[in-house]
Amino acid sequence: MKKLVEAFPKQLDEALKIGIGYKFKSTSKKFQNVVITGLGGSGIGGSIVQNFCFNLISVPLVVNKDYFLPAFVNEKTLVIVCSYSGNTEETLEAMDAALNAGATIVCITSGGKIGEIAKDNKLDCILVPSGMPPRSCLGYSMVQILFALAHFKLIGLEFVAQIQASIKLLDEGQKDIIKSAKSLSKKISGKLPIIYSSPAYEGVAIRFRQQINENSKLLCWHAVIPEMNHNELVGWRDNAEDKAVIIFRNSDDYARVNARIDINKAVFKKYTKNIFEIESKGDSYFERAFYLIHLTDWVSVILAEIRELDATEVKVIDFLKGSLAKI
Repeated sequence: MKKLVEAFPKQLDEALKIGIGYKFKSTSKKFQNVVITGLGGSGIGGSIVQNFCFNLISVPLVVNKDYFLPAFVNEKTLVIVCSYSGNTEETLEAMDAALNAGATIVCITSGGKIGEIAKDNKLDCILVPSGMPPRSCLGYSMVQILFALAHFKLIGLEFVAQIQASIKLLDEGQKDIIKSAKSLSKKISGKLPIIYSSPAYEGVAIRFRQQINENSKLLCWHAVIPEMNHNELVGWRDNAEDKAVIIFRNSDDYARVNARIDINKAVFKKYTKNIFEIESKGDSYFERAFYLIHLTDWVSVILAEIRELDATEVKVIDFLKGSLAKI
């Protein structure tokens, strides 16, 4: 897993080449809405893209992590189907619903049943390299979502330059990123991580939580400021020295959100001294987002090392899938 994390900048570069080289079958058309459907490591890219597109896309964009699709899906909907293996049970059912609804479908996968269904139905299907854990292939899948949206003129191609700049940022800063990740990992080891971010970076916070879950084999939660100021903040009332607060800070965070974070920190300090901030780097959204993702991916695998665990092992998920297969 460490080698896969280290190769993330290279993966982004390869993902750009795949997206630039893909020739879409579907012609450009007007859509009333967009649904990105996928789960886990295959679905998190949709959440991050949704954050990126918040101020760019002029139609509703929904991220779906279910067997079913929203009732509004019809022939005027673009459905982007994301499943790294191509065999994700929930995503296969959602894809079938999209076919029945007459939606325009773009698949992003390494093959599997989704690849076969796409071929049989002459659907757009962007193939990415196979043979890796889905959570280690965020760059491959997420970049293709962006190219699909750009093809249908729902967004521009400004993301390409941002990702190219991100690759340079991560390559040049790799040593410092690993150093920062090692330092943070030691500080939060043995504690339950609580991750806070502004709304624009919630997808990145979810990614960190999921990596802590799968790679580090730890429970973890995340929340967004200001939403948590209306509920979770009240829960800060008891000693919490067994917890570690990790706050993402970004140069484009809204001023009122920054003020809230500072006030929240004063509350947290009453109950725990374990409060850590990660300041992102970069001049664009994706530079900042990918910096945070790369650093926190490193944290998740270093924590696994500290815990003397195999970051790639997910036996309990294999057990779940095996049990479901018997039903």
